[in-house]
Amino acid sequence: MSTFHEEISKRRTFAIISHPDAGKTTLTEKLLLYGGAINLAGSVKGKKTAKHAVSDWMEIEKQRGISVTSSVMQFKYDDYCINILDTPGHQDFSEDTYRTLMAADSAVMVIDASKGVENQTIKLFKVCVMRHIPIITFINKMDRDSKNPFELLEDIENVLGINTCPMNWPIGSGKEFKGVYDRKDKKILSFTANNGQKEVDKEELTLDDPDLDSKLFYGQKDQLIEDIELLDGAGDDFDLEQVRSGNLTPVFFGSALTNFGVEPFLKEFLNITTSPLPRETSEKTIEPESDFFSAFVFKIQANMNKAHRDRVAFMRICSGKFEKNMEVYHAQGDRKMRLSQPQQIMAQEREIVEEAYAGDIIGVFDPGIFSIGDTIVSPGQKFKFKGIPTFAPEHFALVRQKDTMKRKQFVKGINQIAQEGAIQIFHEPDSGMEEVIVGVVGVLQFDVLKHRLENEYNVDIIMTTLPYQFIRWITSDCDVKELDLASDTKIVADFKDRKLLLFRSFWSINWALEHNKGLTLEEFGTNE
Repeated sequence: MSTFHEEISKRRTFAIISHPDAGKTTLTEKLLLYGGAINLAGSVKGKKTAKHAVSDWMEIEKQRGISVTSSVMQFKYDDYCINILDTPGHQDFSEDTYRTLMAADSAVMVIDASKGVENQTIKLFKVCVMRHIPIITFINKMDRDSKNPFELLEDIENVLGINTCPMNWPIGSGKEFKGVYDRKDKKILSFTANNGQKEVDKEELTLDDPDLDSKLFYGQKDQLIEDIELLDGAGDDFDLEQVRSGNLTPVFFGSALTNFGVEPFLKEFLNITTSPLPRETSEKTIEPESDFFSAFVFKIQANMNKAHRDRVAFMRICSGKFEKNMEVYHAQGDRKMRLSQPQQIMAQEREIVEEAYAGDIIGVFDPGIFSIGDTIVSPGQKFKFKGIPTFAPEHFALVRQKDTMKRKQFVKGINQIAQEGAIQIFHEPDSGMEEVIVGVVGVLQFDVLKHRLENEYNVDIIMTTLPYQFIRWITSDCDVKELDLASDTKIVADFKDRKLLLFRSFWSINWALEHNKGLTLEEFGTNE
């Protein structure tokens, strides 16, 4: 096998998804710990110290102790090269989270053992299902009192509609948490808390070990034997094909905070998941081992370093090899260019990239020419990857600048933040940018918008929330002025001048469809 093929086969690119506070950022840090990328994992909530989470860089994230943007981190472990896409779990997260899943080949779903599946997990899960990507589940916080493990599995199966296969099984929870039983090796790994250090004191025992009774609480051994018999008899068998097609999720139990079960999970995860997957264009499928370079932009972030006023476009490499200063062709812009200052980023630390391969994520300096979904290829290649869906915002506000003298900064700021994809902007047809309607997936993005306009563009804004809940793109040819609409429906246009309708209720959507023959509405837009 050539070095080129070897390098690609080593790559694993996955996103970590979860509901707020399920311990996702903590799990990310423990994985980085095993890769030697960091020496000591910092508690995310430890605000009295300067130890903010490694993956959080925006000031508002450090103040609130949450992840607002998606971070990208790379580390090496056991001869694999791993790219982690750490998505925001906060309930007011943005569309950025959805798009990050488009760049991943698999997903790790983190679930709080005491809460089970929560709303935000469902939304993210739907995106994974849409792409048929493998989902591996890590049920976290077993060192706290949790739901019955069978109940947690039932929750995943019923709410998310995916079958489960437990790879290990917990023995107790909370103060009675004694470890997990590894179903493949038929061994018990006993639990010892160690405050986040890399190595866990790990003791392996078998079910017939004479010392086992003294290690467990009364009744735990009998319960474990009963649970294992039930799982072996009635549970789903592990089927790699079913996992890789997204129909079956392997489930691991552990505790990221105390670092129990994280390394066994990582090792098994690397066995289960595949190297980079092929990507679809409108004409053909692009294989990762193709001899030409190709990538698409899935995220744009301005002002990551406020002093430099920079703007970084994050690209997922889909095929071939990237080399620093190579010439590429930007399909949407129809021009050749050199990708300058290629870098990999961990929070605010950046490293210049000399080379990268299919599966890797790189950030390149963007002078303002890239948009979400753009395709970048080797010169001579002429194709575009399928556009990334634009997800329907659920909250809307009218936004204008307080000081009319700062109109230029306002327009620049709101357009740049919209190009990053954290917000969507609309306006009334045939009107300018005096005031814009901002649509967001989560209301926290309104706070982020206000914070960034003030701090990065020196613009104060007045924001008025609007009562609309639904938005639909008009996909049929029609004169919008002639439409028969309910009185609480509003016609708007996006920045590409595509016409949309804002609705307050499903009733208004049905009214529009019933009273306008031939009208077709779409819930997702596209970045094409």
